Amino acid sequence: MTEQTPKIVSLAEVKNILKKVEKERKELIFEQRTALDHAQKFAQLSVAQTKSLVKDLLDVEHMEEIQAYKIADLLPTTVDDVKAIYAKERYTPSEDEIKKIISIVGKYFVK
Repeated sequence: MTEQTPKIVSLAEVKNILKKVEKERKELIFEQRTALDHAQKFAQLSVAQTKSLVKDLLDVEHMEEIQAYKIADLLPTTVDDVKAIYAKERYTPSEDEIKKIISIVGKYFVK
């Protein structure tokens, strides 16, 4: 048996996956229902928009896929929001990188 690398998915993708599972099975287990409810409440972009946003974010220097997906799910609009995402990371983006991140997010999401 080969070991699979975990795939990072966005909240929008989780929502779509669980809706598909719900249609196939007619009922979700508690954890799946909870995850679907969360994704429906907080996923603000479509899967296509999220993938496009992640692709754009990956062009930012030092951006890793995991942070790009976190940013795409949370859609930070302030410097403090971006800093919070990186709070437990070894790398902290520069002020210019943070401004670029906020600018890219702004193209996809306006409060």
